[in-house]
Amino acid sequence: MVRQSSRQLVLGFFSSFSPPAWHAASDRLHGADWASGAFHSRLAKRVEEECFDFLFFEDTSSVSRIGGSMDLDLANVYSSPKNDPVALLPFLAAQTERLGLVATASTSLYPPYLLARALGTLDSLSGGRIGWNIVTTSEKESAQNFGMDDLPPVAERYDRADEFVEVVSKLWDSWEAGAVIADVERGIYTDPAGVREIAHEGRYFKVRGPLNSAPSPQGRPVFVQAGGSDKGRDFAAKHAEIIMSTTIGGVEAMKSFREDVQGRMKSFGRDPRECKILYLARVNIADSMDQFRASITDEQIRTVLGTHSAHLGIDLTRFDMHKPIPQDAVTNGTTSMFDALKKKGAQGQSIRDVMIDFNWGDRNNGQIGKAGDVADYLIDMMEEAGGDGYLIGATKEANANFLSGIFDGLVPALKERGAMQRAYGSGATLRERLFGAH
Repeated sequence: MVRQSSRQLVLGFFSSFSPPAWHAASDRLHGADWASGAFHSRLAKRVEEECFDFLFFEDTSSVSRIGGSMDLDLANVYSSPKNDPVALLPFLAAQTERLGLVATASTSLYPPYLLARALGTLDSLSGGRIGWNIVTTSEKESAQNFGMDDLPPVAERYDRADEFVEVVSKLWDSWEAGAVIADVERGIYTDPAGVREIAHEGRYFKVRGPLNSAPSPQGRPVFVQAGGSDKGRDFAAKHAEIIMSTTIGGVEAMKSFREDVQGRMKSFGRDPRECKILYLARVNIADSMDQFRASITDEQIRTVLGTHSAHLGIDLTRFDMHKPIPQDAVTNGTTSMFDALKKKGAQGQSIRDVMIDFNWGDRNNGQIGKAGDVADYLIDMMEEAGGDGYLIGATKEANANFLSGIFDGLVPALKERGAMQRAYGSGATLRERLFGAH
């Protein structure tokens, strides 16, 4: 008899507006029409058909210079080519009806007024289905594309992000919900009493406001964040409505993350029920975990090492992948993943094995195997660790075989167990479907 989940999970699907399968072991040109949006149009329709809560897009803004050259990046699709996911969202919104759409945008690179206006417009175009993945950016090369020599330290980037969120929130609130009255008889389209300047003057930003665009269905997009460092977790606990954990190490690490973040939320006066905690799930459907892990080539490992190097700000390809990472290695990039890599290295785990855990599924998490077994593992982990759901990782290896494993294998298994919704709820917006109407 198939076991049953005690509740339905929140499920997002993780993608990138870039070649979807170039890092796969085979069928690497699957989705070669990605730049036109055609691949993601097909993907979004299937993700919506299966009733995922949202489709999520990561992003970066540079060609990385691993080892001092752009050559490795350009040859191996580490950070480039990659198109702007914010521009992709209205294209996908026009072809879907209920699916949430989440794009990444940086507080270190965007002006707050521009972002507030763009995402508010997207929320209106989509009927209230937009989410904003808030990042501070970790790539030096990205900073140099926006007039900076380098990025500030992590702590300062989060201080700036705090003020950025304050500014965009004021801008989204600068129009009251009923400000647009469209009164033909009196000849008044917008009630002036319902719109106000924000007159913000802070350490990093000076913005008069108000927005010159009308309120969107949600008022503001759903705030998404993946803070892993100490400052990042504080930021997520203070602002986010969806917090994504990329922690590796199994159920204990998941539980520890949830307890820590929810404790921080309480310290900021927030109710933990105001936020959904999702864990990144590197899922692969295969006959067995050992068989799948053994099939991963050193070439694939070098590819993902290059990808992570671009985000971490350190060239991981210069280390012997068959040995643990040196404990004296340092970075100013994405610290949480780097800390996990060093922790595993201190335990004697090689870079290769850690990369397999992080990119294809953690042996502790049991995310590689037959569809029913993986579904059971995911349900068991959630019930033991707590949290609300998963973000199914699918970047750079999303060929036909991988996608079939998810949509034709894992999804039916989750639905059979009552762990995944079979239809969207009655809420009109992404926020209402996640948290209910208020």
